[in-house]
Amino acid sequence: MIPISYSIRNLFRRPTQSIQLIGGCALVVLLIMLAASMNQAMEKTLQSSGSEKNVILLGAGSEESIERSEISTNINEIAASSIKGVRKVFNEPAISGEVHYNGIVSLPDGSKAQALLRGVRYQALWVHQQVRIINGRFPESGEVMIGRLAYQKLGFSNESLAIGKYIIFNREKLKIVGIFDARGTVMEAEVWANLGDLMTLTQRESLSCAVLSLDRNGEFADSDMFTKQRLDLELVAVTEADYYANLSSFFAPIRWMAWVCAILISTGALFGGLNTLYAAFSARIREFGALQAIGFTRRSLLYSLTQESSIASIIGSIIAFGFALGFLQGVSFPFSIGVFVLDFDPYVIKIGLVTGISLGLLGGIPPAWSCLRPSLPETLRSS
Repeated sequence: MIPISYSIRNLFRRPTQSIQLIGGCALVVLLIMLAASMNQAMEKTLQSSGSEKNVILLGAGSEESIERSEISTNINEIAASSIKGVRKVFNEPAISGEVHYNGIVSLPDGSKAQALLRGVRYQALWVHQQVRIINGRFPESGEVMIGRLAYQKLGFSNESLAIGKYIIFNREKLKIVGIFDARGTVMEAEVWANLGDLMTLTQRESLSCAVLSLDRNGEFADSDMFTKQRLDLELVAVTEADYYANLSSFFAPIRWMAWVCAILISTGALFGGLNTLYAAFSARIREFGALQAIGFTRRSLLYSLTQESSIASIIGSIIAFGFALGFLQGVSFPFSIGVFVLDFDPYVIKIGLVTGISLGLLGGIPPAWSCLRPSLPETLRSS
């Protein structure tokens, strides 16, 4: 067998070609990891946004969009007296009547962006237990509370949404009095306002939904039965987890588009790397003939050349891992209903590692075999 030191030495005999090959491998691995991380981050964000113990009461026919839903404003009292198993907090039912509105907000300097506004009362903190106020306080009339990633969704600077600043919605100035996080859910990109204010500013006379939290003995079937018995209310019940699972299915084509784009670009980089290998190996055909003449078999040469391409691929993979963890880890991307944060966890790293190894093993065989196919006299006579 040809020693591995021969493969390593040959890899650096032509620095320009080696850099192209390593760069192509790094690009392929990085793109595949990026697509996997984006896909996983978006799915995790939507999954973590819903709780199995929370039930959303929506207007019938609006199961796919809370923003389109309209229900009665007295649904809290009706649901509290009719549904068994609703969790109690300080002897009050944990039911949050809410208005969800997608509208334009602006800053005093004139900057505008589309925001997800949620009109709530204090009961919302009982129901959405992921929410934690990390700075400031809960908003009262004329005030709002901002999710920690809302600036990413809006495209504003983080400083412009600090406590004490103002946003403008429907020509009304609203003071920012709190910042909250929500453990990686879509709520971290929302703007929470006083329920009465948002209903007034959007000229609504109905709620978008009511979210209720079940206790240990509470069952979804009780809420479902309530909506089917009270036909006059025109309600439908869906668990919060199911609602966001349906949204995840809705965004599946976008996630697949990320994979398609990554694969298409990676394919171009892969073919560029194969051309580089073909050129590098073709220039060494006489060398391969000389090695065969002194007793090395074609199998040994094929193994050595595959080693050479694998080493280049491993170096490229290490560069891709370093770039991903050093520059892309924790980077957030907005989408229509929230913001997801890239996380290059062990699962994504494993995908990148498998991609890199596959590139080295499978990418080196075709050009190596093409150069080793000619007979020994043809190889020795090649220029």
